[in-house]
Amino acid sequence: MDWLTVLQEFRGRNEAAVLVTLLSVRGHAPREAGAKMVVGLGETYGSVGGGNLEATAVDRARRMLKDGANAPELLTLRLTDRAPAEFGRQCCGGEVTLLLEAVYTARPVVAIFGVGHVGLALTRLLVTLDIELHLIDSRGGQLAAERLAALSLEALARVHAHHAPIPELVLDDLPAHAHLLIMTHDHAEDAAILDAALRRETGFVGLIGSGAKWGRFREQLLSLGHTPATLERVTTPIGLPGITSKRPEMIAVSVAAQIAGLLEANRAGPGVPGPQREQTR
Repeated sequence: MDWLTVLQEFRGRNEAAVLVTLLSVRGHAPREAGAKMVVGLGETYGSVGGGNLEATAVDRARRMLKDGANAPELLTLRLTDRAPAEFGRQCCGGEVTLLLEAVYTARPVVAIFGVGHVGLALTRLLVTLDIELHLIDSRGGQLAAERLAALSLEALARVHAHHAPIPELVLDDLPAHAHLLIMTHDHAEDAAILDAALRRETGFVGLIGSGAKWGRFREQLLSLGHTPATLERVTTPIGLPGITSKRPEMIAVSVAAQIAGLLEANRAGPGVPGPQREQTR
């Protein structure tokens, strides 16, 4: 399997990888310049020469993935019995330079809990982004094929619909970095989803609603054992400042812009927008 096909498979699984290229060779080496391998967190494909050379490249590539490194790196190794070697010695006599490029094929994951008027309007906007978009609702009719049919016309997102009578259970199927938007038709559902979300690792956690709603939720969550520090993970209300309309379409534009800003910020470094405005839900 060639390296491009492998990277496409990583993308299909929504996983990041590092492409390692043998950039140059001086003297003798196990592989010629241009050899490539793909390194994921748990697997590798291809070879740039085996032994200490390859093991060192794999170790560095995996540290890049864990650190979220964006810039490519050069790694030069001497293949002599006097060169430092952590994974065994290679005595080919040459020197190689490797190029390590992080390829973040993994797409951001956004989950909308509640596909009512606001949720559907928001979905129409977010579906145009290159993301994994999960739609969760306890009401099957909200996810009916005819209701969602128009979403596929201009979609870049891959849409996953979940009819879930207990919506918070869907959290078990989402990756730890998923961004959550909680806007169901039922405040009891919102509270249950929020409680479950705060008991695990997540990305952005946004809750639609008014200050009064959040005040009640805050008291309830504290009584369930959550700490004030944990509750700071919640952004409520959601959306950009300056947009005060209560029309579903306007709220959707505001929230979509906030999420787009978050996705852009995450490409350059961590950053989560904070509470912005009042909403009635």
